[in-house]
Amino acid sequence: MKALLWSVLVCSLLFNVTTSHLWSGTTQTALSVASGLTFLGPAFTLWLLRDKNPRSS
Repeated sequence: MKALLWSVLVCSLLFNVTTSHLWSGTTQTALSVASGLTFLGPAFTLWLLRDKNPRSS
């Protein structure tokens, strides 16, 4: 599950970066917002799934 979330997180980040190079104007804004929201979903879920009591060395 975490691997899938990390994959979606990285892919949405890469897509967000490339939107500024491939499109402009309203299209770029819409795709950037969509990929930004797609980024926030897995980021928040991974934050909720984190180990809350990490072992100290």
